[in-house]
Amino acid sequence: MDAIPTQTTLDAASATAPGCAKVFVRDLADGARVESPFVVRDVARKQKRNGEAFLKLQLGDVTGAIEGVVWEEIEDAAAAAKPGAVVVATGSFSVDPRYGACLTVRSLRSAASGEYDPADLLDGPSVAFEQMVADLRALIDTVQDRHLRALLDALLSERSPIWERWRDAPAAKYYHQAYRHGLLEHCLSVAQAVNAVSAAFPGIDRDLAVTGALLHDIGKIEAYAMTGGAIELSDSGRLQGEIPLGYYIVRRAIEDLPGFPPDRAEAVLHIILSHHGMLEHGSPVVPCTREATLVHMIDNLGGRLGSFDRIEKSLPGGERWSGFDRALAGPAYFATRGLGEAA
Repeated sequence: MDAIPTQTTLDAASATAPGCAKVFVRDLADGARVESPFVVRDVARKQKRNGEAFLKLQLGDVTGAIEGVVWEEIEDAAAAAKPGAVVVATGSFSVDPRYGACLTVRSLRSAASGEYDPADLLDGPSVAFEQMVADLRALIDTVQDRHLRALLDALLSERSPIWERWRDAPAAKYYHQAYRHGLLEHCLSVAQAVNAVSAAFPGIDRDLAVTGALLHDIGKIEAYAMTGGAIELSDSGRLQGEIPLGYYIVRRAIEDLPGFPPDRAEAVLHIILSHHGMLEHGSPVVPCTREATLVHMIDNLGGRLGSFDRIEKSLPGGERWSGFDRALAGPAYFATRGLGEAA
């Protein structure tokens, strides 16, 4: 069996060799016959009522994900369908009024190098990685508080053992920036927005707010595990959650910095603990400072706008309305889509 590809092997895969034609998730239509490469995002072995086993899959590409089910030859399919693996799925796509959309997989095999283009399968930031790193360094250079600057250097400088994990991590499993470098993209955009907005409101400690924005999701480096195009919660993510994990990482870093003021430590850690905004959303405390409130609001905004990016990529050409989306609690509308075709 082919090994599960890493990001490096996916990047290096050739798309020029002959292979099956790519059918994107967004273009699947009821009744379509499918033979196409996909990334396995999730796999679970289930049982029918009669006790027979079947496989339930989540297959994805750059435009979205679709549920797949394998009823026969499941051992062969299970051997190929490891999370993060690229497979060629053959079967039929249908949309059931009760159960929704599903790809009934007749055969599943590991995709050979050359049968797929990695750009068709793996999503990524709209801004080049090198540009995001340059923007991050420029923003950190503006932090004047020497203690906060030392904390950022300890955690996000290229000398930090955390840096490579943080820059490569996804920002989420599904809803926004669920791809390599997604955490960097998300935290940078939140910090840039916090930096811009802080000048418009009196009483905000700009250095503190920017530092908290950059570090608010650092626990995700422990909470998520990424293999190829598959993102899973780690054991630590399931048992502890990304907020406690982030609190622990930052608190340990602060304890290693001699003379770090206790009130500054309290302020940074409060931003991390409260950035989900409400207890029912996973924060152990609600925002109680201007800076924590600002970071929470901008973080929430960044996540919701990131959902629009995800949804738009999944829409067939010319479509302006999406279906109901859980992250937005409603549909999304894209007014300019399809105007070029109509002209």
